[in-house]
Amino acid sequence: MAEKVADNSKNTETSAALKTEAAKRADNRTQRPESPVFRKFIGEDWGERPAGPTRAAVADYLPARHLKLGRLFPGEYLVFPAGELKVRSNDTDYRFRAHCAFAHLSGLGGEREPGAVLVLRPLSEPGAEVSEAEPTHQAVLYFHPRTSRSSEEFYADSRYGEFWVGARMSSAEMSVLTGLRVKNIDSLYEDLCAGEDGAGRGIRIIREADPQVTERISEIRSKNGLCGDPARDYALAEAASELRLKKDEFEISELRKAIDATGGGFTEILRSLPRAVGHWRGERVVEGAFGAKAREEGNGLGYETIAACGNHANTLHWIGNNGPVTPGDLMLVDAGIEMDSLYTADITRTFPVSGKFSPAQREVYEAVLEAADYAFETASRPGVRFRDVHAAAMEVITKYLEKWGMLPCSAAESLLPENQQHRRWMPHGTSHHLGMDVHDCAQARSEMYRDALLEPGMVFTIEPGLYFRADDLKVPPRLRGIGVRIEDDILVTENGAQRLSENIPRTADAVENWISQTLLH
Repeated sequence: MAEKVADNSKNTETSAALKTEAAKRADNRTQRPESPVFRKFIGEDWGERPAGPTRAAVADYLPARHLKLGRLFPGEYLVFPAGELKVRSNDTDYRFRAHCAFAHLSGLGGEREPGAVLVLRPLSEPGAEVSEAEPTHQAVLYFHPRTSRSSEEFYADSRYGEFWVGARMSSAEMSVLTGLRVKNIDSLYEDLCAGEDGAGRGIRIIREADPQVTERISEIRSKNGLCGDPARDYALAEAASELRLKKDEFEISELRKAIDATGGGFTEILRSLPRAVGHWRGERVVEGAFGAKAREEGNGLGYETIAACGNHANTLHWIGNNGPVTPGDLMLVDAGIEMDSLYTADITRTFPVSGKFSPAQREVYEAVLEAADYAFETASRPGVRFRDVHAAAMEVITKYLEKWGMLPCSAAESLLPENQQHRRWMPHGTSHHLGMDVHDCAQARSEMYRDALLEPGMVFTIEPGLYFRADDLKVPPRLRGIGVRIEDDILVTENGAQRLSENIPRTADAVENWISQTLLH
C-alpha cells in the first residue's frame, strides 16, 4: 500500500510539472509586458470615451417575448446562455455567434456576447395564477462589462481586453442598448443559488448553449435538492423554439433586409461569371463574390454557400465548391446573407452559365418552377397545414417524372406513403421555417411545426428541386447531369401568403434577362 501511495504522489508531481511546462509554452508568443513602470504608464492620459449606444429597435419587442415564454414556466428561473467562443484550432477561435434562444430574448446580435447569460427571474410563486398581461418574470442580462484602461485586463486579456477585441460596453451602456436589467456575470451563480430568492426555486436551462454553465446549474440544482431531469430543460428548448414560429414586425423587417441583401449578392455572382469560367476553381470565385457581399451588407453568411456547377448540383450539400464553372452547364447557388440582427435569408437560384437555357435544361427548370408555384398557391389558401405545402410540390414533381417515363408506376401510386419512388430525384423536404437559424425552430414539436396550420407571421421556404445525376440510368440521357432547385422565402399574412423574395428573378426568361443585363453593366 505504501508503494502505491508513493506512486500516486509521483504521478501528481509529474502531472503538475507537465501543466506548468504547458502553461509556459502557451506563453511562447505572448511576451506580455509586466513591469510596474509599464502598468502605470499604460493607465495614464486616455481621452474621453465616445458616446455610448442608444436603445436598440428590438428592445421594444423583448417584453412581449419574455411574457409569452414566462407564462409557460411560472415561478421558475429560465437560463439562456449565449455560449462561448468555439476553437477553430489551437488558440484561434471562430467569430462568435450567440445561441439563437439567447439572441432572440436579449436582442443582441452581431458578435455579442460571448460568455453572457440571460436569466428570466420569476416574479411569482410556482403555480400562482397571474393575469394575462401581468409579467411573470424579469429579464436580467449577466455579462462581463469593460474594465478601466488602467487595469491589466485592458491590455493583457485577449478575450475581454479592449486593446485586443475593441471597444466594450459598461453595464449601464448595455442596459441602455437592450432595455434590460444588467448585472456582472460574476454574480450569476450566487443569484441562482442563494441570492434574490433563488434558493428552492426550479431552474431550467438551454443545455447545449454552454456546457460549462449547464454543469454549474446542475451542481446548483443538486445542492439545493431541485429537479435536474433533462426533460425539463428540453421542454424549455422546445418552448423557446416555438416562440419563434410566428415572427413579430421587427423580425419580418430584418428578414426583408436579409432577402434584399441576398438578391444583391446573387447579382454579384452573375458579375463574377466571366472570371469564374476562366478559373480552375470557378465555383469558389462564385462563392467568394457572394461572401464579400455578405460581409459588406450584413454580419456574414447565414450558412455555408452551395455553389454547384453541372453535375455537382445533384449533391444537395455541395459546399466544397472546388470545381470549374463550365459554359453550357447550369449553376445552382443556395446562399443567404445574415444581418447583424442574426436573421438570415435562404435563397436558391439555378442559372445557365452561358446565359441561355438549353431545351433540356429549360424543360427541367420549368417543371421545378411549376412545383414551386403550386406549393405557393397552396400556402396561400386558408386552412392549410405546413406539410400540405410539400405535398403540393410533390404532385407536380411526380406528374413530370411520369411524363418522362422515369417512374415504375403511375404518379398517383408513387405518391402513396408506402411507395415514394419519386423521392429518388427529390429526397429533401420542400419547406422549413426561417429566421435566426436557416432551419429555424428546429426543436419545436411536430404538432407545432410540420402538422400545424399555417398562421400569419410564419416565414418559411419553398424549395422544390429535381436532381438527375449523370450516372443515373433511370434518367433519360438528355436530362442526365441536370440539377435544378428554386427556393424562395415566404411570409404567411392575414390574406394568404407573400413571396418575400419576389424581386429576385425566378422564371427562366427573367433569369436569362437578369444575366444579360448584369453582364452588360
